[in-house]
Amino acid sequence: MAGNSFGQIFRITTFGESHGEAIGVIIDGCPAQLDVDVDYIQGELDKRRPGQSKITTQRKESDTVKILSGIFEGKTTGTPIAMLIPNEDQRSKDYTHNVDVFRPSHADYTYQVKYGIRDHRGGGRSSARETAARVAAGAIAKLLLKTQGIEIVAHVSSVGKINAPNVDYSSAQAFIEEREKNIVRCADPATAEEMIAHIDSIRKQGDTVGGKVSCYITNCPVGLGEPVFDKLHADLGKAMLSINAVHGFEYGSGFAGSEMRGSEHNDIFSPIPNPSPEGKGTPLVQTLTNFSGGIQGGISNGMPIEFKVAFKPVATIMQSQPTIDSAGNAAEISGKGRHDPCVVPRAVPIVEAMAALVLADHWLRNRNSILR
Repeated sequence: MAGNSFGQIFRITTFGESHGEAIGVIIDGCPAQLDVDVDYIQGELDKRRPGQSKITTQRKESDTVKILSGIFEGKTTGTPIAMLIPNEDQRSKDYTHNVDVFRPSHADYTYQVKYGIRDHRGGGRSSARETAARVAAGAIAKLLLKTQGIEIVAHVSSVGKINAPNVDYSSAQAFIEEREKNIVRCADPATAEEMIAHIDSIRKQGDTVGGKVSCYITNCPVGLGEPVFDKLHADLGKAMLSINAVHGFEYGSGFAGSEMRGSEHNDIFSPIPNPSPEGKGTPLVQTLTNFSGGIQGGISNGMPIEFKVAFKPVATIMQSQPTIDSAGNAAEISGKGRHDPCVVPRAVPIVEAMAALVLADHWLRNRNSILR
């Protein structure tokens, strides 16, 4: 199956299925001698793992990562890094009801037609379980970016029609500490309580609800992104839209920018009063507004990179729905097993991971952009 790899220099390939023995990832192109904190990698996986609260799936997976290669005495060696995450709590019997029936809004029908075969147990390769491998790889990318002072943070900014106000993300550590105080991972405490109550209510009705994750990248140097087809926002968009259940991506002013005039939308340049000692990519100017979302002409401009990712309601609901079977006959199906009533609380580390993979790849690509 093609399409299992992502990135050009910092390149990952994920493997495994939801109900197989394990899932995993191979990272190629990571520079040697990067200090690797295994506890940090595990901490990122813990934020994504199932069974962590009443508003997430109750599947119990420790998501304990095993590093098989590419790291020696706590440092990367420059060779491929292989990481394995065993599956521990599969309940394949929960999916016997849909062996020959297509679940609405899942990949069952499209996989069956495309490949002539499908793993009905949790969707196999199309399951969101695959994203644990991305989070493991993204943790390595984040450690690489931290050596350059680049920080990536995200939080749940909306659930259904409940929207959080703008939050202060200037201190990554303070932002994360505030976000992790609640199970919905919203950095605004009052909105978080409202979101949790809404998700719990939806769950009790056997239904699901969508939401948005807002992501912020600070201290990004000027110059990341390539002309024409590999624009930074284009690669970020592809990365986010490759995540299960994502239906929308916008950066900067996003769709709201289409309702503005150019005189309102233009980000006016202003010199930085006391710039840091000049170096390659060091910003010497700032913009008075940030409708560009930190990216102009597809290249980072030194301002914070801001974007939002919209997630649809989880497709598996605990209600009966009409559908068809593999012979094209009318059928009925009802969700069984353990599923998230709202995916966004667990999607936060996935969004951060995919952003880190894009930034790490473009940072490595940018090192050869000019003669130094």
